[in-house]
Amino acid sequence: MSWYLYLIECADGSIYTGITTDVAARFDEHVAGKGARYTRSRRPRALLASFPLADRSSALRAEYRVKQLSPAHKRELAAGVRTLESVLPAEPAESPAVAAAAAAAAAAAAAADADAADAADAADATATATATATATATAAADDDDDDDAPATPRRRAARAKQNRAAS
Repeated sequence: MSWYLYLIECADGSIYTGITTDVAARFDEHVAGKGARYTRSRRPRALLASFPLADRSSALRAEYRVKQLSPAHKRELAAGVRTLESVLPAEPAESPAVAAAAAAAAAAAAAADADAADAADAADATATATATATATATAAADDDDDDDAPATPRRRAARAKQNRAAS
């Protein structure tokens, strides 16, 4: 489903920015007073522009960036003087660390394919170590020695009951 970023000029000269999947229907909602609260009090005058985007996530990011623009810059965007891409931040390039990690993962996968038996043994050892660590952590968590725990009303009552039973 395509998402769109749209710009509407309002009766007071301000510019409203929003996102939708159907620009015409959404503009009609704004005109009918059933759109955003902003356009209910500042009646929409005209749809200035709309820009297709790949998905809702990218539409929301673009909407955020466009809302940060001044009204003059929004008008330039609507007139085509600015492009939407010039407003959005550049996609980050893959860092050398990410590339190195990907290369290491690929090398490890190749080594695992070359010696599947050793990889299976290593996985079994890892699973055993993980299970042992989990069992140890669970046993420690199940320890009922609450001497270091803060004295809540429930704990105070339980200790008083234990003390009465012991005496």
